[in-house]
Amino acid sequence: MSIKSYIGKRAKPTKGSSENIKVSDYMTTNLITFRPNQSVLEVMNMLIKKRISGGPVVNDKNELVGIISEGDCMKQISNSRYYNQPLQDFKVEQHMATNVDTIDGNMNVFDAADKFLTSKHRRFPIVENGKLVGQISQKDVLKAALQLKGRSWK
Repeated sequence: MSIKSYIGKRAKPTKGSSENIKVSDYMTTNLITFRPNQSVLEVMNMLIKKRISGGPVVNDKNELVGIISEGDCMKQISNSRYYNQPLQDFKVEQHMATNVDTIDGNMNVFDAADKFLTSKHRRFPIVENGKLVGQISQKDVLKAALQLKGRSWK
């Protein structure tokens, strides 16, 4: 009994194929950012208003200093009740994640998908020369995949 392969001949990559699709092609550049001195209450209002789950925190030079998420805000709701402190007393810089993983804008978008799976992050900022230039989310990777439907997943 012999085993037959049903894999067809692969065409050479063409411009716009998955090999050439970079994170920078799909990242969001018009970002909602937060400042370290903002109150957590302001962040919560913005997350709800803009229907986002978190965002980068930048200083006055647009350098990435952290990320704040819905989960970070949830912790403060609990703490504010426990310590009987108003939410506006809690500042972003006290509660943001500061050890932030980033992705290179030149990374292949499908390699970025693997990084999402192994890290469990919902978003990755993209930094160039120390400045925040964009962010890629899991949804951005899905959009890239949909645009490639029917092509090689190489």
